[in-house]
Amino acid sequence: MTNGRVPLDAPRPALRRGRLQDLPVEGGKRILLATPRGYCAGVDRAVLAVEKALEQHGAPIYVRKQIVHNKHVVAELEREGAIFVDEVDAVPEGARVIFSAHGVSPAVVQAAADRGLSAIDATCPLVTKVHREAMRFARDDFQILLVGHEGHEEVEGTAGHAPDRVTIVNNPDEADTVQVQDPDRLVWLSQTTLSVDETMETVRRLRARFPNLQDPPSDDICYATQNRQVAIKKVAADADLVIVVGSANSSNSVRLVEVALEYGAKAAYRVDFSTEIQQEWLEGVRSVGVTSGASVPEGLVREVLAELEDAGYRDVTEVRTAEEDLIFSLPKELRPSRQR
Repeated sequence: MTNGRVPLDAPRPALRRGRLQDLPVEGGKRILLATPRGYCAGVDRAVLAVEKALEQHGAPIYVRKQIVHNKHVVAELEREGAIFVDEVDAVPEGARVIFSAHGVSPAVVQAAADRGLSAIDATCPLVTKVHREAMRFARDDFQILLVGHEGHEEVEGTAGHAPDRVTIVNNPDEADTVQVQDPDRLVWLSQTTLSVDETMETVRRLRARFPNLQDPPSDDICYATQNRQVAIKKVAADADLVIVVGSANSSNSVRLVEVALEYGAKAAYRVDFSTEIQQEWLEGVRSVGVTSGASVPEGLVREVLAELEDAGYRDVTEVRTAEEDLIFSLPKELRPSRQR
C-alpha cells in the first residue's frame, strides 16, 4: 500500500491522461503544495497495525469501524484481507479484532472480552492521552465540557471513559447555552481533529460564561491537525482554488476546506480522488493550493498533481511551515517479543 512516507520525488502512479483541458490563464499557472500534509504518526501506526496483523496472523483480521477515515486506505486493506465491522458483536467469537485509530470506550473493550476476542488497540496515542485526561478529571469530580462533534467515533470513545461527567459542546453557539452543574469544577477537553480557530472561539465563549473553566494539561488538538491547518492558512492567501484530498467522514480533511476559505482562498473543494476534480473549478484559476488530510496516502496527492499538470499547472512550489518526525511504536501485541 502507498503510504504517507512516499518522498516528493517518487514516481507518479500511471494515470489516464488528458481528462482536464489546459485552459489559458493570464500570468501562468502554478501549484502551491502545502507541507506538512497527509499521513500523521497515529494514522501510520494504525494502518501498519492492520498490515502487520495480516502478515503475522493471516486473513481475516476484523477491524471495528474504519481503521482511519479514508476510502482508499479502507479499500486497500479490504483487498488484503481486513474485514471492517460496525461493532464487535459482528466479529466471530474467538477471532482477532483491531480497534481503530479513533479509540473506543471501556464498554467496547469489555464487549470484545466477553466474546473472547483477541483485541489489538490501534488507538492513536494522542487520543489515548485525552482518554486519560477525561478519567482523571472525572475522578476529581469535574464536569468535562468535551468540544467535539457528537457521533464522531473519537468523541464517543472519549465520552465513554467518563459517561456521567462529559457534556459534548459541538460548536461555539452551543457554548452559549450549555448547562453546567458547578461552574467552579469545570474543565474543557477536545476532539483531536478540530479546527483550532473554532475550538478556541468555543472556549472563549465558554470562559466568558464560566471564568473558572480549567484548561487541559496540554493541547488536545493533535500536532498534525494543527500543522496542516497552519500550512493551508499560508497557502490559502495566495490561492484562487484549494483542493483538499480526503474523505467526507475525515474531520480534519473537512476542517482544511473550511480553514482555506476562511483564510483567503477564493474557492476550496474536497476530493477523494483526482478524477473528482471538475473542469469548471479551474476556469480563470492561476494558482491552485493542494493539501491532504492526516489519513491520506501521498499517492493520492500525486495523482491530483498529475491531473493538474495535464491542465497546465506545471510550476509546483512547496510551502513548508513545519517539520514532522514523530513516530509511534506499534501496538504491543504486534511488536517483536523482545520489545513488549
